[in-house]
Amino acid sequence: MRYLVTGATGKAGRHVVRELLARGASVRVLTRDPERAAGLPAGVEVAVGDLTAPATLEDALDGITGLHLLTTGGDDYATLRTGPEIVELAEKAGVRRVSVLWNGQSGPVEEAVTASGLEWTILQPVDFMGNTLGWATPIREAGEVREPFGDVPNAVVDEADVGAVAAEALTGDGHAGMVYAVTGPEALTPRQRLAAVAAALGRDLRFVELTEAQAREGWRQAGLGEELVDLLASCRSNVKASA
Repeated sequence: MRYLVTGATGKAGRHVVRELLARGASVRVLTRDPERAAGLPAGVEVAVGDLTAPATLEDALDGITGLHLLTTGGDDYATLRTGPEIVELAEKAGVRRVSVLWNGQSGPVEEAVTASGLEWTILQPVDFMGNTLGWATPIREAGEVREPFGDVPNAVVDEADVGAVAAEALTGDGHAGMVYAVTGPEALTPRQRLAAVAAALGRDLRFVELTEAQAREGWRQAGLGEELVDLLASCRSNVKASA
């Protein structure tokens, strides 16, 4: 089978590509900017297209039988409204199996996929472990981390694990029609995660709790769109237990 990976230059998408290649699969990636795909492994075919503009996807889908599909698109990571068009093109191209990486809420992509004749699997990961790397600069510069929801546990998951689950859903059997919550092994609060970092570094670190309003404003100042701000607030404020 030949697979098309959307979001292949993103945090989880890169791991989907590597996992599929490790299984001997033929992999094509979709990107709006081919230069961003330069760091992907050798042997990957690059196709230019945009999920927000389905007409650009026909060539990318040609000969594809398995699809890893995002539910967001564009620079603002907004929920895709083009799900029906994407699914129609995929079915016409002969795609048989699709893994969908949701963005924290169901939308047009999930609705179109689950109503189709495709063998679909929905992946619902919690917050990514790699996002903790955003703490590095404030820890170095101020010895502190400023976050909201300091006492809300979340079983953050490594992006490599998300990639492995997606690859298994696409290449393995028994996953059609399944919805998988993808979590790490242990639910920890931000305070507990910072304490673990402090222990590893051998130094004292401060946790400064932000209000939700302060956090939202900080995300906006960082350039995040309102939909993504709402998603982050929802994701961080809800308890996410381990599997």
